[in-house]
Amino acid sequence: MNKNIIHKYKLNAALLLSAFMVFTGCGNNFLEIEPQGQTEAVQFWTSSGDATKAVNAMYANLHAWNNVAFAAIAVESMGSDDAEKGSSAADATFMNDFDNFSASSNEGQLSDFWSGMYQSINYCNQILDNVPNINMDAALKARYLGEAKFVRAYCYFRLVRAFGDVPLRLKVPASSAEYNIARTPKDQVWAAIEQDLTDAAAVLPKTYGSADIGRATKGAALSLHAKVALYLKKWSDVLTYTNEVMTYGYSLFPNYEQLFRVGNENCSESIFELQCALIPGNPAASNSQYSQVQGVRGSVGGGWGFNVPTADLAAAYETGDPRRDATIIFRGETTPEGDAIPATGDNPMYNQKSYVPFSQYVSGYNEGCQQNIRVIRYAEVLLMNAEAANETGNSTLALSSLEQVRARARGSNNAILPKVTTTDQAALRLAIYNERRVELAMEFDRYFDVIRQGRAATIFGPKGWKANKNEVWPIPQSEIDLSAGLLKQNPGY
Repeated sequence: MNKNIIHKYKLNAALLLSAFMVFTGCGNNFLEIEPQGQTEAVQFWTSSGDATKAVNAMYANLHAWNNVAFAAIAVESMGSDDAEKGSSAADATFMNDFDNFSASSNEGQLSDFWSGMYQSINYCNQILDNVPNINMDAALKARYLGEAKFVRAYCYFRLVRAFGDVPLRLKVPASSAEYNIARTPKDQVWAAIEQDLTDAAAVLPKTYGSADIGRATKGAALSLHAKVALYLKKWSDVLTYTNEVMTYGYSLFPNYEQLFRVGNENCSESIFELQCALIPGNPAASNSQYSQVQGVRGSVGGGWGFNVPTADLAAAYETGDPRRDATIIFRGETTPEGDAIPATGDNPMYNQKSYVPFSQYVSGYNEGCQQNIRVIRYAEVLLMNAEAANETGNSTLALSSLEQVRARARGSNNAILPKVTTTDQAALRLAIYNERRVELAMEFDRYFDVIRQGRAATIFGPKGWKANKNEVWPIPQSEIDLSAGLLKQNPGY
């Protein structure tokens, strides 16, 4: 058996703790851990404290490079009509291969994305395999297992929509015979995701105390389950889950632009965010580069300027929609936080949702490392509810949920963004699709949204997208090689 395969799939407890020390650095108390010496594997998984460390390491790894930076941008954003490479023309030209659908199985970002997801899954599997054997508070144990199942479901969700069939690993390999496994049919992967989310929702609390804000909640599990059901077109399930979440006390944050600023993280609209922080004296732990790689290029405190909005996105907003200026930083503007953007430069636009005011930059740290990454917002729950209601013939509920999102964007000026009133199912469906685009723009959903809606050939075809091929990305050739050919390539690659 190839030693690289063994290394990849058998991350032991000592290595988990080593990674934990590197990746810890999220902004809430439950992840602000003092650096410590590496623990021997034989000494781990014996106490409640070990379980806590492992769960915290699982969360911290979610904002590692392979999970939120170049690989995620390439796989989850570049294919859409909302984003293009950005930066300078000569920098990271491989990103263009995702924009024009010429990326081959040898493209490194595919391998990084795959590895990042499976590393996180491995963290989850270690928790799920070992924590049940620890003598500790039963309620806390159940909650930790629920958190691990939520994170595992989140990672498999990202994998299955990117690659289709993927190896489904739900336990740490017990022997060398289990290291190398074939791709699992996507229907079985989706079913495993749903089971994890059902299990998680059954044990996770609706809210936490201040020291634990940012952990997965019951609302997060139900919301992600609704999103999974959306992809599977299980409309009644989408309604069931979103209707329940809509009773949990979430609300739309009044100011759309301020919703994405550091000071308003974990606000009333937040359902799940990846917790990030600038930890004084610990740049290695302050490791998120999500904001850095997308920040305004050429500005001190900005960033590298990748994943920039397209002119097509800018034109997609209705006249007067304030979300346009809250989503896009235009060259030459002054941001609401007072940063003057140079009138000249490599790119005419940048992603304002990943923006951190330049004054918050601290030398020696990644630009914007303190910004949380929004994964699920209440606005998306409302839009999923609207879509499912429309698909099941309930235009009244669909219009009501859609209107809540538009009303927040509208603010106090009722002349802007008129209410959607059509009850024609096809027309209302398109209105909801358009609302998803402008509400969730630059949040890494547009590409897979268009595919699941069955509109990719029309919308992405001019960019090079081909049906019966580009619904998924190629399986990384490095993984096929490591498997000695057990993993088979997606058609057309």
